Amino acid sequence: MDPLDRIDELIAMVEQARSVPMSRNNCMVDRGEMIAVLDEMRADLPADLRRAAALLDERDKIMEAGKREADRIISEGEAEHARLVSVNEITVSAEHEGARIIAEARAEAQRLREEVDDYVDTALANFEQFLTRALASIERGRDKMHALREIGTFGGEEAERPLPF
Repeated sequence: MDPLDRIDELIAMVEQARSVPMSRNNCMVDRGEMIAVLDEMRADLPADLRRAAALLDERDKIMEAGKREADRIISEGEAEHARLVSVNEITVSAEHEGARIIAEARAEAQRLREEVDDYVDTALANFEQFLTRALASIERGRDKMHALREIGTFGGEEAERPLPF
């Protein structure tokens, strides 16, 4: 009989035992019957322990075989990796060269962008100065026009004379 079944049997014996008067947790069990079941369990344990040890040995053998298989697969994978690296060495070299060319092109594009930005900034600054001078000239012209208009309204005879500009 399985040791767990024996333990279940012991639990059932305790559950079915008569309670001790005036106590809720204590009970009376047949000492001889309890000792007989415990002796049987003790006798069965060495066989169960041997079976458990055999199962553990078998598990260790299976795990060792699995480890050897995993090591073999890793070794084959590393060999395949080395082969692919050597076969693809030209591809890797070309990829590095391509990355270098792209980096140079990006740097050149950035340099050109900065030059264009500087040129546009200079052109806009020159245009700003031109517009500032033009606005100042326009403002002076309007001020002259207003001044002449005021002069023309205060002097009656001069109003019929042509304007000097």
